Amino acid sequence: MNMNTSPATYPTLSQQVFPNLFANNLLLRQALMVLAGSLFIALMAQCAFRLPSSPVPVTGQTFAVLIVGMALGSRLGALAAIAYCLEGLYFPVFAEMRTWWDPRTILTAGYLIGFVGAAYVTGWLAERGWDRSDVGTGLAMLAGNLVLYVPGLIWLNIMLREKYSFDVILAFGFGNFIIGDLIKLALAMILFPMVWRLIKR
Repeated sequence: MNMNTSPATYPTLSQQVFPNLFANNLLLRQALMVLAGSLFIALMAQCAFRLPSSPVPVTGQTFAVLIVGMALGSRLGALAAIAYCLEGLYFPVFAEMRTWWDPRTILTAGYLIGFVGAAYVTGWLAERGWDRSDVGTGLAMLAGNLVLYVPGLIWLNIMLREKYSFDVILAFGFGNFIIGDLIKLALAMILFPMVWRLIKR
């Protein structure tokens, strides 16, 4: 099991799967990777449903952010998350076809900002080989989720603390998503090591 925190020595999954994609134009290659990552997040964001007890919808975008981070690496993964957030200024790419100008988005702004840090962290760990094993992938996903939830819960508490206690905010801003996050984590633990094994054949 390759898990270290030394300087990056491992290529990312995208580098291994698409080694010759615009090999002579690095800037174009990276721009396409960032765009593809942001569009994947936008697509997965539409896989959403809302629990009656929570103002924050359950979506596939958190899973997509962590997957994009691990697949592209820290820098490009974070840039893809930033691009996704910027796209929300003009296009309905957020969950439930929302933009930044939708009043409902204000409650989830902390999570959206947290996407950048989450993608960076999972990408940073992938660059150190954590995504080669099931345990490493699971720990990288867990770390990314923690980075995502911190600004999300802080902002949610700022917005709703006059109406709800922190325990209630914690329940619908974090507790409601635990089972879904564990399922996403398990999927990633299967997906990434399997793809790496296929590549090495």
